[in-house]
Amino acid sequence: MNDTRMTLTFEDRVIILIGTAHVSRDSIAEVREIIQETQPDVVCVELDAGRYQSMSEKESWERLNVVKVFKEGQGFLLIANLVLSSFQRRMGAELGVKPGEEMKTAIETAQTLNIPYTLCDREVQITLRRAWARCGLWNKCKLLSSLLSSAFSREQLSEAEIEKLKNRSELDDMMTALSEYLPPVKETLIDERDRYLAARIWSAGKEGGRKKQVAVVGAGHTQGIKAYLEKIATAAVGEDVSDLETIPKPKVFSKLAGWIIPILIGALLAAGFFRAGAEVSLTMLLRWALLNGSLAALGTLLALGHPLSMVVSFFGAPIATINPFIGVGLFSGITEVTLRKPRVSDTQTLSEDVTSLKGIYRNRITRALMVFFLSSLGGALGNFISIPSLASLLVK
Repeated sequence: MNDTRMTLTFEDRVIILIGTAHVSRDSIAEVREIIQETQPDVVCVELDAGRYQSMSEKESWERLNVVKVFKEGQGFLLIANLVLSSFQRRMGAELGVKPGEEMKTAIETAQTLNIPYTLCDREVQITLRRAWARCGLWNKCKLLSSLLSSAFSREQLSEAEIEKLKNRSELDDMMTALSEYLPPVKETLIDERDRYLAARIWSAGKEGGRKKQVAVVGAGHTQGIKAYLEKIATAAVGEDVSDLETIPKPKVFSKLAGWIIPILIGALLAAGFFRAGAEVSLTMLLRWALLNGSLAALGTLLALGHPLSMVVSFFGAPIATINPFIGVGLFSGITEVTLRKPRVSDTQTLSEDVTSLKGIYRNRITRALMVFFLSSLGGALGNFISIPSLASLLVK
């Protein structure tokens, strides 16, 4: 069953849902033809203001402030955002179609016909931050590994395979696989946005007595949006989706988890002092600092970071462990960006460079992100390794 077009009739309005594949030539043509044919009162598109601006400006990253990203603790989110956008860009490049071109076509067609349009999607950074906040450590690792594997994959999709993505059975299989592999991500990226998009589409039709609407959305959302629109129409659910625009607060366990490692290390050092004296306790302290700092510095070295960034990683890792509200990646990442300031060319080729190791090491922005990521990973590994190592000194 193909869900590329679905007409929903309610008491006072008709809503035509067009399900698209985001890098499909057929979707572009279909969107243009349906809007021209139906002459709706309003066109709704699955875009937020930020993404539409990026598309209109050819997705320039020139305003990216990497230091600010690190200070706000958004390093991992930036990595995910970059990989996701570069993957879509690569798929589109293989087919000669820009990602989201059908959404842009919907807006341009509406403008040509003097039809109002509205951007109905949730702001992408909120979506990513909600998905990230809802993932535990294991799911975060799975998410990053999935994104990175897709970025470096050289598997090519044919135009026919892209069109199959709009097929109901194909979509059901994909959604089932995603829900089994990463339940929190599927719920945030798909289910929540189904509800959000449905509420915004419904609200857009209430303005000025708009009886006929065309809504252009990804094919994976059509069934969910349809279900929510029917619930809204019968007052089974409300239109208020403000709860989906906030970032979930960390759970109590998540807040405490950051203190587990420093508490364990502190307890081991205290035990060493009371059981064997200051000399053993000092040996334990030095061993922990060396393991923690050396592996953080090694991560920076693997990222080909600046020598001073390695020094900062080495001395910053123990400090970051003591205070879990900051990470060694903050120190090393900012140092790397400060010493090797990104060039204009780095912002211009960012989306392409993130898809290859050569590009990542060449681009100063992606290299700084690698320094941030690998030094953080090295510091974390150093802490885990140091715990049994310190404990072994107590049993001698």
